[in-house]
Amino acid sequence: MIVQPTFIEDLYVIEPAVYNDERGFFYEFFNQKVFEEQTKQNIRFIQDNLAKSKKGVLRGFHFQKAPYAQTKLVSVLNGAVLDVVVDLRKNSKTFGRYFSIILSAENKKQLFIPRGFAHAYLSLKNDTLFYYKIDNIYHPQSEAGIRFDDPDLNVDWQYDLSQIILSEKDQNLPLLKDLSNL
Repeated sequence: MIVQPTFIEDLYVIEPAVYNDERGFFYEFFNQKVFEEQTKQNIRFIQDNLAKSKKGVLRGFHFQKAPYAQTKLVSVLNGAVLDVVVDLRKNSKTFGRYFSIILSAENKKQLFIPRGFAHAYLSLKNDTLFYYKIDNIYHPQSEAGIRFDDPDLNVDWQYDLSQIILSEKDQNLPLLKDLSNL
């Protein structure tokens, strides 16, 4: 497994070693020891989640406020997404900046998202299966979000925005500048 840092501190792209043969493939999805050695991060995941989306579904930007903030390890088991995170850590040099990456069943890349980030993804194919591990419980009262089309973030979704499918909740999220208590 190769753990690659991004331009945002503590945000990593993980590329597993994939072993292919005539039967198919095998790879270690996550190796705690290797991850800790390469990042100096000690994470204990407590829950795994799976979401299925059709093409054009955008989920997010979502996050949970402290003390229920969550670290996530995200990947795609079928299909593909444009995965986007925004750094919400007030003392970070990259506060308010975003990072995006294509995650797909084909490339098998994963994104390690530490606490203090808002997260969103846009499904690029029908029947996309989005899989993620989290390190803290879901606490509905701590749930928060940011609008996907916040002009201050200026995210390049690489998609026709008139074709995006959003939940009513995600349509009504505030702008980053309107959030308090980050």
